[in-house]
Amino acid sequence: LQLTGGSTYVVSLPKPWIVATGLRAGDTVFLDSMADGSLTVLPRPAEKAPPRKKVFEVKGAETRDHLLRKLIGAYISGFGIIEIRSKPEEAPFVRRVTREFCRMAIGPEIIEETRTATVIQDLSDPAELSPEKCLRRMYMTVRAMLEDAVVALKTRDEALAKDVAQRDEEVDRLYWLVAKQHHLAHVAPPGSADTVARIGLHNYRLVAKLIERVGDHAQRIAEASLLVRERTLDAKLLKELEGASSASIAIFDQAFSALASQDIDLANEAVDARAPLQKMIDGLSNHVAAKKGEELLALAMIVDSVGRAGSYATDIAEIAINSAVAGDETTQ
Repeated sequence: LQLTGGSTYVVSLPKPWIVATGLRAGDTVFLDSMADGSLTVLPRPAEKAPPRKKVFEVKGAETRDHLLRKLIGAYISGFGIIEIRSKPEEAPFVRRVTREFCRMAIGPEIIEETRTATVIQDLSDPAELSPEKCLRRMYMTVRAMLEDAVVALKTRDEALAKDVAQRDEEVDRLYWLVAKQHHLAHVAPPGSADTVARIGLHNYRLVAKLIERVGDHAQRIAEASLLVRERTLDAKLLKELEGASSASIAIFDQAFSALASQDIDLANEAVDARAPLQKMIDGLSNHVAAKKGEELLALAMIVDSVGRAGSYATDIAEIAINSAVAGDETTQ
């Protein structure tokens, strides 16, 4: 390493490499700064790797759910192009399922259709929707779902309950995108993503899955509320349900804020709040046990989901603690 002119450092390149690459004096070389701090010297501009391709053969026994699972798996695994081949008589079925998949996921679009094949390409740009943005959107969506699910129960609002259930699809879309970004980071060439970034993406995927599960329970509350919408619930039970739901949402808020700010104290507050919530859930369970028939089943489902939402939020807080400790070497 030589210093020339007081501000420029010069590195000599080995002659065998120069000869092997066909470079001559005066040619331009290209430097690529890697995430781990190293530099890659290239004799020509780096070419973008072609998208990975996955091919599925659809046979007569294929069902909608089976094909959808394959498509989602290929999407999460980072395949940029997915081709589904089939016999001509199965083409309508394939087109129907692939269009449904494209509506369900962020990025995939059908770019080619024939009587024997359908080709999907993922057009999403990870830079446009980072894992951090995905998590925040998931959090905001699920938080609103939890609130609206309890409002739907209290007001017997069937339309609102159905709307909550439909919003769960958006949460799933965002989770799949985070899962795909996590997978792509782990299959990237060495040096393209440093260890810290990969650990961060691993935590993001764990948190995204937990938020997705909280969303599932918000959907469950909304669907169960439809079973009791025409029945009269006593004011005491409704008040207890609202209190437990508010406590669960508060834990969710604290946990996500702690994750975003790397605040260990706030995360501990969220974890500690789980015990009081459990007491509320136990009291509600005893109250609900006096009900009968369909109302008992629906209310028991609602109480259970409120509690589980709080438990998953606590898990997020614990990940926030682990993440903050790992990122701060001075933590005592």
